Amino acid sequence: MSDNSIYSVCGMCGVRCPIEVGVEDGRCRSVQGNRHAAGIRGALCVRGAAGIACVQDDERPQFPMLRKGGRGEGNWQRISWEEALAHAAEQIAAVRSRHGGRSILWSDTGGPFSDLRQALVRGLGSPNYLSRESFLAANTQHAALSLFGFTSDALVYDLKNAREVVLQTRNLFESIDVKQANDLLDGLANGGKLTVIDIRATVTAGKADRFFLIRPGTDYALNLAVIHTLLGRKLYDESYAGQWIQDLDELRQVVSACPPEFAEAETGIKAADIVALAEALAKAAPKVIWHPGGMTSRYTDSFFVCRTAYLINALLGSIGARGGLPISARPADVGQPGLQRLVDLFPTVGEKRADGVGWKTPAYAGGPGLLPMAFHAMQTGEPYPLKAYVVYQHDPLTELPEPDRLKTIFGRLDFLLCVTSAWTETAWQADLVLPLSPYLERESIVGELHGLRPGFLLRRRCAPPRFDTRADWEIVGGLARRLGLEPLTFATVEDVWHYQLEGTGVRPRDFEAKGFVELTGQPQYDRMQAGFRFPTASGKIEVVNSRWREQGLPGLAPYAAKPSPAAGSFRLTVGGCSLHVEGHTVNNPLLFKQMPENVLWMNLSAAAGMGIADGETVAVAGPGASGRIKVKLTEFIHPEAVFMVRGFGRSLPVESRAQGRGLADNLLMGGLLDRWDHAGGGLALQELFVAVTKVAS
Repeated sequence: MSDNSIYSVCGMCGVRCPIEVGVEDGRCRSVQGNRHAAGIRGALCVRGAAGIACVQDDERPQFPMLRKGGRGEGNWQRISWEEALAHAAEQIAAVRSRHGGRSILWSDTGGPFSDLRQALVRGLGSPNYLSRESFLAANTQHAALSLFGFTSDALVYDLKNAREVVLQTRNLFESIDVKQANDLLDGLANGGKLTVIDIRATVTAGKADRFFLIRPGTDYALNLAVIHTLLGRKLYDESYAGQWIQDLDELRQVVSACPPEFAEAETGIKAADIVALAEALAKAAPKVIWHPGGMTSRYTDSFFVCRTAYLINALLGSIGARGGLPISARPADVGQPGLQRLVDLFPTVGEKRADGVGWKTPAYAGGPGLLPMAFHAMQTGEPYPLKAYVVYQHDPLTELPEPDRLKTIFGRLDFLLCVTSAWTETAWQADLVLPLSPYLERESIVGELHGLRPGFLLRRRCAPPRFDTRADWEIVGGLARRLGLEPLTFATVEDVWHYQLEGTGVRPRDFEAKGFVELTGQPQYDRMQAGFRFPTASGKIEVVNSRWREQGLPGLAPYAAKPSPAAGSFRLTVGGCSLHVEGHTVNNPLLFKQMPENVLWMNLSAAAGMGIADGETVAVAGPGASGRIKVKLTEFIHPEAVFMVRGFGRSLPVESRAQGRGLADNLLMGGLLDRWDHAGGGLALQELFVAVTKVAS
């Protein structure tokens, strides 16, 4: 590292790993993981290592730009920040005057630095702040909410101390959460065992002790069979279940029709292997983690998959246990005050949310929201018009199905504002683009950490901006000043930090030593002491949740078999990899060189019958759209499935490297903006068959 090191926080994905940046002559020269952070040990994933390339990249927004001409035409006028902020505030104020504050929608990446952005939205009188988690992790979050009364981020994965880890559709070693990856490797080195369940052999599968190549869409059948085995053979923790699980008889009834032999016929996994897995988990209990999945926007029963995964953990006594899923601690849980929340500067907005959460879908109150449902409200005007939309640092037109339809919906807006550090398909459609400084060139507000050791986290600016870009607190403060929201108009970021930290006993200079401040020296296991209650109606883990039942939604449903594809067709499955996440990294100079385009994984035997050879270009046709892509043939993918990494097929002329490379998966997803898991709220991105054909030479 350089002699001058600055501790900060990575921003290449949603994990936000602590980092240490070497700076010389005002320039970032090196970046590595923060050696003080538990589980990091100086490591950083390949995306994080490419952070300096974001700063050096000239193909990113460099100054505020006002659209001239039609949306998507690419005609931009450079304007000053004064003009840009004044124009944005004028447009937002006009929408607010005509339609009320509720007509403003804001969506972003969420995370520990979102408090200021949420405060701005509440100050405008809008209930419509949503995170991209609302469509990627809605099923996982709502599954936890329905069982425990809190969302999934209130649980910690104690991978280092687990004896048995099951990763179901979770490609952990390519995700990549550096701490989780290191913790799992430590656990395996100490004798832990890893089971991977997926439709293809990933890097994570290569580390597994057991790998089950499952038929796409049948995970629910497998989970029901595991629960059937745990209950039927009395392999579960009866004492824990008696104390903490409500309505166990209802669970017995649901799984009664799903013995391992039934699951074998559905999943392709042998009944004996299912029984052996259940026995191994029972032997290791409570030091067991059955991961409920990462991107759970897959099938119309993915909520039930997540929910049964959590129930397997509960039956084995791992919820709340060391080596399992201990319950996250907040500052108050260790007798310390938390940050002063900026959002509390304004009264709670009681209006109906445009996505329906809390009134149309009361069961989801307390969850992450439903961004696709807000887009339906934008289209229909029900329950009220949405006329201004601020998209912060993510890309709905790459992340969601049917981008052309979404462009038409966005055409109903009076104002579309994008705040971004990289060009996106959504920014190209915007009325105004405000360039956010890359994370190495910006500081953020203080973030509050919840977990085994609660504390505070700080992102510091490591170098001055190369271009005319600004930090998020500067942009939000500039808008707030012009919109009359004086409590958010801090003169400096230090003023924000001092406000947030008031009463905590922590000072901004306390972050200089490690980049973060822990509020306790001891990990907070054993939260479920005498007097503990889950925040549910019963105080227990609820197999039957009254809020779901009152809404007419099942907590668990009978298994419904998935259809097989016709000849020449395959179930389209999608995901990320270690290099790229959701499109925003594909034009990165370093990462592009490593992976310039995506390919279509296809089963070797299936391709042989169609005369398709490895490396050839094939045509892939979905509902209403088609495209071409090179094929990667392998025996390590289920014959019913094809797979591609998301985010490719970029169309923007400002991205000279990525433009036209690979295929955009969401172009193939006709009709899937309306196909979602009604019990959990997640989109069903893999309820789709595509036709694959050989392209003539």
